[in-house]
Amino acid sequence: MPQHNSNSLISQIHTLLEKEHKALVSGDLDTLVKLLDQKQALVTALNASPLPDVSTLRGLQTKAIRNQAMLESATRGIKSVSTRLATLQKVRKSLESYDASGKKKTILGSQKNTLEKRA
Repeated sequence: MPQHNSNSLISQIHTLLEKEHKALVSGDLDTLVKLLDQKQALVTALNASPLPDVSTLRGLQTKAIRNQAMLESATRGIKSVSTRLATLQKVRKSLESYDASGKKKTILGSQKNTLEKRA
């Protein structure tokens, strides 16, 4: 594959990594999912092409590491929110406490299971 094709691939990956970064900053998960297939195809094509030298990949590496750190952070945040919501849901259903004698006691929450119809 000619060198100009490798340079074009590198340029396309730079652009994609910038789009990914913007999606991460704005919390646009739909765009992240859409970019994944495109990113995999570009990286596969880059792996199959000869590179002029390693220094051309340094910028890609920097952006990829930055985005990876942001993805990991976002994943931790989403997991944390999910865990917190599950805990709140559990507390809404019942609360575990201890009575005066130290015995564990479950206090059931009041839930309204009604359906309201509006015309």
